[in-house]
Amino acid sequence: MHVALSCATPAMRHVEWFSDHARIEEMLFEGSPRPDKGVLAPDLARPGLGLTLKRPDAEKFRARV
Repeated sequence: MHVALSCATPAMRHVEWFSDHARIEEMLFEGSPRPDKGVLAPDLARPGLGLTLKRPDAEKFRARV
């Protein structure tokens, strides 16, 4: 979600990148941004934040109450 927020903030310069968070995002979401030469950019072809939940992959982590 930092990519969309950064695009809306004119003075944004740096975003912390945690490889473990990126790994989890890629595991659970289609469309997770990846840095290219140190730059993150939104995929303008995807609506909203550009993320789609991979439901079958996320199912095993669902909390059952």
